[in-house]
Amino acid sequence: MNGRATVLYPLRLTALAKPLVFGGQAIARHLGKAGLPEWSIAETWECSDVSGSVAVVREGPLAGRSLRQIVADHPEELMGTGWSGQYFPVLTKFIDASGALPVHLHADDRAAQCLEGERNGKTEAWHILDAAPGATALCGVRQDVNTDQLRAALETQDFDRVLRRLPVRAGQTVYVPGGTLHSFGPRTLVYEIEQSSDVQQHAMRWNMEDGSPVDDEQFDANLDMLMRQVDLASRPEFAPGLRIAVGDGVERVFLTASHYFALERWTAGTGEPLRHTFATAQILTNVGAPVRVRTGDWSGELDRAETLLLPAVSGEVEITGPADVLFSYLPDLGRDVRAPLLAADYTLAQISSLAAGAHTLSALPGAP
Repeated sequence: MNGRATVLYPLRLTALAKPLVFGGQAIARHLGKAGLPEWSIAETWECSDVSGSVAVVREGPLAGRSLRQIVADHPEELMGTGWSGQYFPVLTKFIDASGALPVHLHADDRAAQCLEGERNGKTEAWHILDAAPGATALCGVRQDVNTDQLRAALETQDFDRVLRRLPVRAGQTVYVPGGTLHSFGPRTLVYEIEQSSDVQQHAMRWNMEDGSPVDDEQFDANLDMLMRQVDLASRPEFAPGLRIAVGDGVERVFLTASHYFALERWTAGTGEPLRHTFATAQILTNVGAPVRVRTGDWSGELDRAETLLLPAVSGEVEITGPADVLFSYLPDLGRDVRAPLLAADYTLAQISSLAAGAHTLSALPGAP
């Protein structure tokens, strides 16, 4: 069968497990994700088209094909009418910060293109699934800290002198623009959505892959590049999201949204199924008990901490409750975010807060 003639269906993808030094067992033991190795896991990349870590279809007629091949063969069927591109634009992960992540940043688009030779940067958002009492995150440079003060503190690893430390609570989300210095953990479990990229610059004297030391020459070079990319003005805040009741016991929460990505959390009881219509690919990730998913003629089980990529041509999905799921996608901001929230009587200022002011949704064409 020719790839272009194959009708797209919900895709179960391989999830790449990353054994970085800050990881633990929470993705398997707390979330219940099956099939992970016994050793400590820091991240599972649930939907990835990052070079070197491209997901592969696990089941059905397209089994064995990479996500990048699916994008090339079925761009509009997967992503929506009028879309074109060479790679899937959104990356999603579970992150187990049993230990603290390294202090680091990701380039924004301009820095990635000019300094890193990459096609795009890596703006991201963290949705907190679980956090121990007293858990915190470092996120952004303190006000009135200048570049010399920041460099000096990074050299001595005195991070609290120059970075903001924020309390972390389950259910909250923070939008983290490229250029923002950050870290979170220990004892924090996160679902992360981001631009499709692995570009990053670290401020640590150890390597996150194995904890081995970074020599002085490499450390200085790392700080040189980091200081060229840091955004001193970026100070994101955690937020609870914007909630809409959409049925008997069904709730839709917009967690974050920008032109890079959007993330929603939906919950449903047993009164009626969760029903969602869409016009762009949806990364459906289950963060609750196993559920039954139905779209068109396709139906199947989605287990704990499992992910299913729903192509745009599916158009709608029904999930039998009780359910607790995440939808990640590349949005048309006017259609997918602003319209339903305005209809629910949220203001443009409240809608813009979904990206913490980093990208103003109210400035879109057609805004009232």
